[in-house]
Amino acid sequence: MKKYLLKRILFSIFSLVVVTGTVMLLVYTLLNRELLFMGDDNYTTKLKESDKQNYAYSQYYEYGYVDYVTFPSWLQQQIDPSSQEYVDAVKTVQEQNVSDEYPRTEYAITFANTYKAKGYQVMWLKARSNRRGLICSGYFIAVKDRNVFERLGTYFGNFFSFDTMWSVKDPNLADSDRYVRWEWDPYSNMPALVGNGTFHRYLIYFDNQFPFVHQNIISLNMGKSKQSEGQDTSELLTMRTGDAVMEQTVLPKDLYTENPPLEESNLDFHTVTYSANVSSYYYDIYGEGNHYVNATLKKNGFTRIGNSFVIGIIATIGAYILGLPIGLWMARKKDKLPDKIGNLYIIFIMAVPSLAYIYMFAAIGMSAFNLPIKWALATIPATAFILPIISLMLPSAGGLMRWIRRYIIDQENADYVKFARSQGLTEREIFSKHIFRNAMIFIVHSIPADILVSLVGAIVTERVYGVPGVGGLLTDAIDTHDNGVIIAATVFYTFLSILALLLGDLLLAKYDPRVSFTNERG
Repeated sequence: MKKYLLKRILFSIFSLVVVTGTVMLLVYTLLNRELLFMGDDNYTTKLKESDKQNYAYSQYYEYGYVDYVTFPSWLQQQIDPSSQEYVDAVKTVQEQNVSDEYPRTEYAITFANTYKAKGYQVMWLKARSNRRGLICSGYFIAVKDRNVFERLGTYFGNFFSFDTMWSVKDPNLADSDRYVRWEWDPYSNMPALVGNGTFHRYLIYFDNQFPFVHQNIISLNMGKSKQSEGQDTSELLTMRTGDAVMEQTVLPKDLYTENPPLEESNLDFHTVTYSANVSSYYYDIYGEGNHYVNATLKKNGFTRIGNSFVIGIIATIGAYILGLPIGLWMARKKDKLPDKIGNLYIIFIMAVPSLAYIYMFAAIGMSAFNLPIKWALATIPATAFILPIISLMLPSAGGLMRWIRRYIIDQENADYVKFARSQGLTEREIFSKHIFRNAMIFIVHSIPADILVSLVGAIVTERVYGVPGVGGLLTDAIDTHDNGVIIAATVFYTFLSILALLLGDLLLAKYDPRVSFTNERG
């Protein structure tokens, strides 16, 4: 068993890397990278010449196309950025418009030679001005395209990040003030692991929202999302949907005062993050001198994954509860009225396009039961789940009815069943001890896949009902050329597919004594 698991895990990791690398090759190399700027007003209308070119390279860097270094950012590592020498060197680059070559200053020459030696293309984007002044700045930059192996290495090398007391790079934060420790959390009245010098204030905390225990120590870096203006895709998947909720709470500025007052707020203070420079705007909420600000809103809904999973798992359970008994009944009543009615439903659900019967279920639900056909129209949040669940459950039930009927009928004609009858076993005994168990072997292997697929959502169903879930994320990303989300969705879907196959094999070995992963039993 251990040898089998090790082989499958290693092969799964290899498969995940190959699939991710292939998709990266497609979206970063074979597609025109200027598609990244579709709908971007900065690129199409607002910026001119050098500003536009520099903006393009900065976006290529942000979304993983190139490595990109600017002269000012490099110079900050060489000399004090607050010095007059730094200001003059940068100003020379930004305002020179008399030559097609970069300024021949000592620092500029060093910058060019340094990055040319590393294989970068050094580019001079000269300034342009007229009588009224500067139209666009000059830029001195170094750019190098990333190949698929570098991109893969960077992606998986930085896939996990850990929040420690040294995560914040603030020279004004003394080493003696950095810590990670357990404290009593006044918001949940339970212990919480908190830090200073960490990016997140609360590293482990509890609240009344599923899954009730939350952590910020380990984060997944799945790539930046263009749709959400550079937000990490893992945050896009796990941020809560729904409406903001106002609650009576103690503001951070009053936490350590005697008898702190309760005030209305829709901020979740468990989500505060570190900011080196805090505007006075935050003082009324967080207090002067507090660097942990920028809390997210409290919302009354699940996350995107949560919405898809709740719909998918209830639909899957309902499909098994409905489909297996009916499929058994159809097999037992082969060619009789129940079997004919069941086959009629199976043919209908297979022949009619999914979009057609989804709209049919939606029309019936709206007219007969006054159910909301769009997620945003639900006055009672729970009712928004009903039609998507039904639209997923009924077709899945039809598929299970079809397969369990077929497997049972196949088993009824097997030689071992005829032998059991000749031995005098009753039909009930033959069915319960032999036929049903053998027919279920084919169903058991697919159970983990059915459960895990719930996490990825249903693209058509979620689109029709406007569900803020995972299902439409990939199609939206393809439409908008959001490469970060495309890669993240590929990793997510591939991982779940591999895990489903592995769990299916293990479950099958547990259920069927004839299957073993050891050499002794084949």
